[in-house]
Amino acid sequence: MAWNEPGGGKNPWSGKGGDQGPPDLDEVVKKLQDKFGGLFGNRGSSGGNSSSSSGSSGPGTKTVSVAIAIAIIGWLTSGIYIIQPAERGVILRFGAYSETTGPGPHWHIPFPIERVIPVNVDQITSFRHKATMLTRDENIVDVELTIQSRIQDAGDYLFQDQDPNKTMRDATETAVRGIIGKSDLDFILTQGRGAIADRIKAGAQELIDDYKAGLIITSVNMQPAKPPEQVKSAFDDAIKAREDKEKLENQAEAYANEVVPKARGEAARQLADAQAYRDRVIAEAEGDVSRFTAVLKEYQRAPEVTRERLYLDAVETMLSQTSKVMLDTEGNNSLMYLPLDKLIQGRSTGMDGLGNRPSATTPGSRSNTTNQRNVDRTRGSR
Repeated sequence: MAWNEPGGGKNPWSGKGGDQGPPDLDEVVKKLQDKFGGLFGNRGSSGGNSSSSSGSSGPGTKTVSVAIAIAIIGWLTSGIYIIQPAERGVILRFGAYSETTGPGPHWHIPFPIERVIPVNVDQITSFRHKATMLTRDENIVDVELTIQSRIQDAGDYLFQDQDPNKTMRDATETAVRGIIGKSDLDFILTQGRGAIADRIKAGAQELIDDYKAGLIITSVNMQPAKPPEQVKSAFDDAIKAREDKEKLENQAEAYANEVVPKARGEAARQLADAQAYRDRVIAEAEGDVSRFTAVLKEYQRAPEVTRERLYLDAVETMLSQTSKVMLDTEGNNSLMYLPLDKLIQGRSTGMDGLGNRPSATTPGSRSNTTNQRNVDRTRGSR
């Protein structure tokens, strides 16, 4: 049923008696003010007059104080900042450089007193430098380099130099011209590229440190130097001749590495053979001396027998080395078979026709007695 339908006691704003009006809006606002005042510690009196002037001013003042405190806390909290591992924080106090902070959480006096500028110090920047220069031996050469750098000191990078990157380029050009001008062309074109790059890096870094640009050169990569286009063909011929020289030197070195060990081995072998020959000759000489000493002792004991024995040995040795055949035909048949081919073959091989050592006797017809008789006859004829 609607609130405005006829009938008593149906008004929603009415109380139990049905004759009360809607609540006063001022009274509702007043109750709310009393409640908020109690929250801030102001215990107002229940009387109407006690909440007139003092009750109305107390809660407002404390509210403003709390708001100011919250604002101050928020302002101080705004000074908290975090610097990333690859960054450095540059603090400015009233616009002037104050200090540099490292990675991690920090706090500074909030704006407008101080402010923080994060600077990335791990970022690598690079640029290329190309120029045509005159060498010490008055030759022209084209040089091209790639220079990489990063920020070393964030404070110096921001405030000590107006344009650090331009300073880097100027310092590099100064160092390049000074070092190329003190070097010869052959050194620049051949093995001097790495050394020249190191010198350029050191010279340019020294100039950058003098200007306090806050940068550090990480690497200098020098491309192979080239002559100007007008004389490029002549330089190509010179380079080709140099390469041929290096190739021939390498071939000669390889040949030397192959021949020298062989020669050393041959020399070592000859030395070993000579040593063995010396040892053998010494051993034979010592053996001959020992035999001679033994024969001498026997000769001293029995000179005649020893002399006869030596004579027989000498004749036997001599006859065994000749191709003549001595025959004794007394009491024997004058017709006998002599295998001359076998005898000749045996003499050439050091054996007789029967496979025995050659002797002064005829094969199959002479004996040691006959040989002895022939020797005695020979001695008698002497």
